Amino acid sequence: MEQTIQLVIFFGLTAMVGLITYLKCRKVTRDCSDSKDYFLAGGGLSWVVVAGSLMMTNISAEQIVGMNGAQTLLVAWWEIAAAVGLIILAKWLIPIYYKYNCTTTTELLERKYQDKGIRAMVSVLFMLGYAFILLPVVLYTGSLFMKSMFGLSISVTLLATIFAVVGAIYAIFGGLRAIAISDSLNGIGLLLMGIVVSYLALNAVHWDLSGIPIERLTLVGDSQSDIPWHTLLTGMIFIQIFYWGTNMVITQRALAAKSVKEAQKGLYAAVVMKLIIPIIVVLPGLVAYKLYGDVGDVAYGKLVGDILPSWMSGAFAAVMAGAVLSSFNSCLNSAAALYTCDIHQNYVNPNADVRKIGTRVALVFTLISLCLVPVFAQSASIISLLQQLNGLYSMPVLAAFICALVFKDVNAKAIKIGLVFGVLMYAIFTFVWSPLHFIHMMAITLAATILVTLALSKYVFGPQSLSGQLVSG
Repeated sequence: MEQTIQLVIFFGLTAMVGLITYLKCRKVTRDCSDSKDYFLAGGGLSWVVVAGSLMMTNISAEQIVGMNGAQTLLVAWWEIAAAVGLIILAKWLIPIYYKYNCTTTTELLERKYQDKGIRAMVSVLFMLGYAFILLPVVLYTGSLFMKSMFGLSISVTLLATIFAVVGAIYAIFGGLRAIAISDSLNGIGLLLMGIVVSYLALNAVHWDLSGIPIERLTLVGDSQSDIPWHTLLTGMIFIQIFYWGTNMVITQRALAAKSVKEAQKGLYAAVVMKLIIPIIVVLPGLVAYKLYGDVGDVAYGKLVGDILPSWMSGAFAAVMAGAVLSSFNSCLNSAAALYTCDIHQNYVNPNADVRKIGTRVALVFTLISLCLVPVFAQSASIISLLQQLNGLYSMPVLAAFICALVFKDVNAKAIKIGLVFGVLMYAIFTFVWSPLHFIHMMAITLAATILVTLALSKYVFGPQSLSGQLVSG
């Protein structure tokens, strides 16, 4: 009976969000040949929707399940440091993107160098990261949560398939507008329910965290921890600048606002929410350690299933499903935008039907991510693995943006070679030889890539013939 109540509430709330989203979007006319209209919701999002969609895209199952699965206070640094990345995006980068009317973040690089190749290379790196890292992780963690919470007997792969199909429908037929509206609705529920879960979790142990090893209750990590304290002084800040400032999945929401000021208000609201998020993504994991021991990534689902009454657990599952779908369909939409705008329209057909091309891209990425779900199911700590693998493309891409925006007259060919160099260097650090923590190796990769790029530009190719200023289009 209890499981029936859970499922009725779950499907009822999920259907309600879908219906409200449909009613909000059905009367909106879209131009299938206008990429900004489809991928940026016509530039009409309010700051409230920007903030809500941004947080739901970021705080999905891979964050809630993965960070609670670490079962240590240290992972709160990912959220605390994120506030810095958001402020940098709001204060410095968003005005630049808007000034040059960018549909994708990578478009800024083409404007700088009048070189489509740089834009295409960075887009390919983003798309590979989405297809082989982010999308399968989102599907796996969301499915794992549902399985552990409800005690389901069906496989994680089957659950991932269900999420993938529904997420693809949102991304393909609704565009960013539908994604953003559903995100905002689910975002309110997730924040409220997440705080309730944390309260009930602490109440379940009588607000007593004694017995948990001290190393799990500190913000100062030693060299053997997931986040050693000294990594906060090297790679952590650059990870946040990349993620919030250049990553299309995130920045796309701010680019879809009505104006720069509207985007900035949404981003500053997200900063405030970011400082609340550790209550949701850290505390339950610590309580789960006290109750069950070191159970890893199943910690959150098991805890929620045990402490919430049946009607409330059904509601929480609905907002968690919304969070999973938010990250998944947002990533699909961003991948479609990058391919359509940066590659297809630049090299194949500038007048292509963006919705038709975007649909095909979304389907391909959905299939790839589903095939990789079983691979990520083998990982010991999903949040650590996700952050480590992201370095394969995050630091080389950030190096390209830094060279473009900070230094003058950097040669386009040097940027391209620098991108390849950065990927190969970090791949060696990840899969062959890793003398330091991966966050340190990210900082080293970034610095080395910038130095190699600048050296090639000065001593091999010579300065770019442009004046070094962005060229408005």
